[in-house]
Amino acid sequence: MSEHVIEDLVADSVRVLDGHAEAGDPRVRDWFAVLYDFESGYDCSFTRFRVMDILLRRGYTYRFPVDRHPDYAERSAYFDALTEFTGLCTFDEDAPDFDGYESWLEDGYVDPPFLYCDAGTALWRRMVAVGELHGPDAAPLRPTRVIEVVREVAVAAEKEHDRELIGLWYAFGCATLVGGPAGCPFDVDELAEMPPVQDLRAVVRRTDALPMAQQSPYGCPVEYADDHDLETWWWQL
Repeated sequence: MSEHVIEDLVADSVRVLDGHAEAGDPRVRDWFAVLYDFESGYDCSFTRFRVMDILLRRGYTYRFPVDRHPDYAERSAYFDALTEFTGLCTFDEDAPDFDGYESWLEDGYVDPPFLYCDAGTALWRRMVAVGELHGPDAAPLRPTRVIEVVREVAVAAEKEHDRELIGLWYAFGCATLVGGPAGCPFDVDELAEMPPVQDLRAVVRRTDALPMAQQSPYGCPVEYADDHDLETWWWQL
């Protein structure tokens, strides 16, 4: 079953970022990449078409006629036969290096009559190489941390008076927003000195979004946290 809270969270974050970032801000596509990478860690449906107009305008997703695919000349019959949404990546489940389906968007996707690819994917790199994308559209994504994106979302959401969006993000805690699969590698003093963390917590305080965070199904009670000191500090504003 799809995790609709995550799907809505990402789509709403895309909208508020688009609404408050200046036109042409090159950071926006990096932020979107982080949001969709975050979404891919959960059982979510394919949600890009909810905000496709924004993704196209901001240069995160690119759309072409199907016949512009680099392999179209050799595989025209295959592409012409596509009548519904199709991810183009293929998998050999018996291959020794098969590691699942997380890369299913790497080779782009078709929603007839158009071909789509997201910045940073294998098809995007091919389109850059053949000259279909150039200038800022050919620039690689820049590494960006989740906490940096969440800070930007929170700042934008405060302007929209969206306490729920701020609270839902804050609820994930420092292990998710600042750490990773192995947990948060920082102590309280180090976290407290991080500008994105400082900014996020300031927004949560100003908007009184902590109660919204406490109601989130993704909040981690302190007693179950891997690091009680960190999570206790996180939840005590």
